[in-house]
Amino acid sequence: MRTLHSMLLRNFVGIFLVSLLFFMLLLQLVDVFANLWRYLAQETSFREILRIALYYAPKCLSYSISPALLFSAAYTLGTLYRNNELIAILGCGVSLYRLVAPFLAVGVLLSVAGFFFEEHVVIATFRAKNELYNFAVRREVNLSNTNVTVTSGRTIYHVDYYNDKRETVTGVMILQRDAEGRFASRVDADWGEWSGTHWILHNCVRYVLSAEGKEMTRRPVVLYDAENLDEPPATFRKTTRDVGEMNTREAREWVHSLRRSGLPYREVLTNYYSKYFFSATPFVVVLLATGLSGWFRRNVLLMNLLTALIATVLYYVTQMIASILAKNGYVPPVAGAGFALVLFLTAGTVLLKKVRT
Repeated sequence: MRTLHSMLLRNFVGIFLVSLLFFMLLLQLVDVFANLWRYLAQETSFREILRIALYYAPKCLSYSISPALLFSAAYTLGTLYRNNELIAILGCGVSLYRLVAPFLAVGVLLSVAGFFFEEHVVIATFRAKNELYNFAVRREVNLSNTNVTVTSGRTIYHVDYYNDKRETVTGVMILQRDAEGRFASRVDADWGEWSGTHWILHNCVRYVLSAEGKEMTRRPVVLYDAENLDEPPATFRKTTRDVGEMNTREAREWVHSLRRSGLPYREVLTNYYSKYFFSATPFVVVLLATGLSGWFRRNVLLMNLLTALIATVLYYVTQMIASILAKNGYVPPVAGAGFALVLFLTAGTVLLKKVRT
């Protein structure tokens, strides 16, 4: 049995490595040609393009593992079926489950290794790639924002427009609550500026509720300088942070920051959970490839590759739809991130148990 597994793994690993290099090269070419017009417009040097491609290589490797596993598992098993070698193997008393066990083990190993590779290598290099790309093509990101509401402790900020370059806000309304969460005061201002430690508001009107809660006083204020208005400008910026450039710790802290500020967080939380569930994709594609391998009697090799590819595309589409539903509040974020994994793990297991032997 050990000799048989060694033979299968030699064939499998050889095809896997060739497929991996092919998909990596394909992704690199797609990225280069998709941005070629920007490189030409900004006269980006060949050396800078090469550096961008180098930083992108770990991400390409991460993307390529699953399709390479899919192709190598489907091709290896399809070849056994096509050459009728599987008849001899099963005739010797070897069950199909024992035969494909090394493939499934490789899928589990690459899922676990892929998660840590993503955490410690891919994220840092992908972030560096994006920064280098933005610099090379002179691409600026506008962080100014409109219609922003932020909750910070007992204070609620609402601004019509935040200018990130000048660190100013216009159309300001600030509500302050007491220890029991009841209304205490309100400040309306034409505009405000960040002093370095807190906000200074101009052309204000301040409304204060009396201690008894029965009377409201209105007082115009030319300059309102209160050190307790210390919510940093970064909170008002347009959300441009990409969870794909964060490790799990940074993504978790970002979710907590959004929740604390009262900002929308479902999309970020869904993407955070997806980091864990999506890491199991190599195992899922191997399970699908092995489960679909014995369902055809003609054109076995071609049909194995085709059906495994279709099943994997359906897996990605299902995951995308579930994530969209979660981001829009129709299902919980954890359900949206994990639904496709649970569904296709179940389907793959059922297919493997009922495969023709």
